[in-house]
Amino acid sequence: MGALQSQSYRFQTFQQFLPAPNSRTVVLRHDVDLLPQNSLAFAQIQRQAGIRGTYYFRAVPESWNEAIIREIADLGHEIGYHYECLTTCGGDLEASIRDFDKNLTALRKIAPVQTICMHGSPMSKYDSKDLWKKYSYQDFGIMGEPYFDVDFSKVLYLTDTGRRWNGENVSVRDKVSSGFSFQFQNTNEIVRASVEGKLPDQIMFTFHPQRWTNDVFLWTKELVFQNMKNIIKRHFFMRR
Repeated sequence: MGALQSQSYRFQTFQQFLPAPNSRTVVLRHDVDLLPQNSLAFAQIQRQAGIRGTYYFRAVPESWNEAIIREIADLGHEIGYHYECLTTCGGDLEASIRDFDKNLTALRKIAPVQTICMHGSPMSKYDSKDLWKKYSYQDFGIMGEPYFDVDFSKVLYLTDTGRRWNGENVSVRDKVSSGFSFQFQNTNEIVRASVEGKLPDQIMFTFHPQRWTNDVFLWTKELVFQNMKNIIKRHFFMRR
């Protein structure tokens, strides 16, 4: 964050970015798939640095922690819904849109929600973005969805999907049509590119905070698990 701030980047939530993107801006997106306490730690660090981000929560027990959602919102961050309705409803479109409405309504009782973002569910045969081939999220008072409402030919997209910054070959659905050709091997390379002024003016980062920890045991556990998951995705799900 410090390297980006030193290069005059300003940080916006996705809700702020949509109607009025800064000319030199960073959107910090956080997919709260698991371990919501890690996301709270992210949010606290960002608050101390005067930065706001967007946190997308799934409607499953591993993610949905009402106390943490409220605390992150109280820190000034944006809360969004990380929907996966087609997966949880077995591909039934009508059941999926009812599920979407129910979960969005429940989340809005905890914090304001103006944006949504698809959860990839890589082991599922269903892509929840397909819900919007029949329905419109604008009908639910939603301003935007990153996969539909960002021009990634102009906005550099960096995601830690697959526990790496260059994980396109192990990402089933977290993909965009990019106008950039950066291939970062690690976070230090991103920091170096920022300090050297090589990054474009608009950037979206996607973090999965459950992957980030200073605990050696948990770090090693995530490393081993994610490497195994990447092998499975590459050989069994990328070919669908």
